[in-house]
Amino acid sequence: MAVMLWDAQTGALGANPVQRLQLQTGILALALLIISLAATPLRLVTGWTWPARVRKALGLLGFLYATLHVLVYLVDKGILNGDFGLSTVLDDIVKRPFITVGFVCWLLLIPLTLTSFKNSVKKLGFERWTLLHRLVYFIVALGVVHYWWGVKKDHTEPLIYGLVAAMLLALRVIFKDYRSKKKVSGTGKIVAP
Repeated sequence: MAVMLWDAQTGALGANPVQRLQLQTGILALALLIISLAATPLRLVTGWTWPARVRKALGLLGFLYATLHVLVYLVDKGILNGDFGLSTVLDDIVKRPFITVGFVCWLLLIPLTLTSFKNSVKKLGFERWTLLHRLVYFIVALGVVHYWWGVKKDHTEPLIYGLVAAMLLALRVIFKDYRSKKKVSGTGKIVAP
């Protein structure tokens, strides 16, 4: 964020600063959410406990950058110069599928953010809280689609993000299957993700 602010202050954002800020905040949001998904597989593979301790902070930072991404979009639509109209934004959301998907991602992140604190687990119960927070996989998948549809020509970068997210989900499924078989056979201690 400091680099973006510095670039904005020094005029280093290029010919289209709003587009560059939108791209940077969107990529950071998606990258942080994917990195937060890596916490559990990394813990399961290495036995390290620190990834689980930073997972929530990464997710919250992902939401922060997603919110900045939405705010930059709203600025681009004229929120600061008085030309902003809610109907213009709603029309854009309805008519442009990549905007629709991006907006849905951001809306789905809100309940995850609001329930990311300790008392939320007690209020919702662990099972419901866990089910709600598994939405992050769907959100990341939609985020990759949003990125893919937003890119005009070279889809290499969105493809890489999609492959990394798919790999993390596959690892999660593999480890879940492995833990289930281990639990059935009665060997070893099972640690919840």
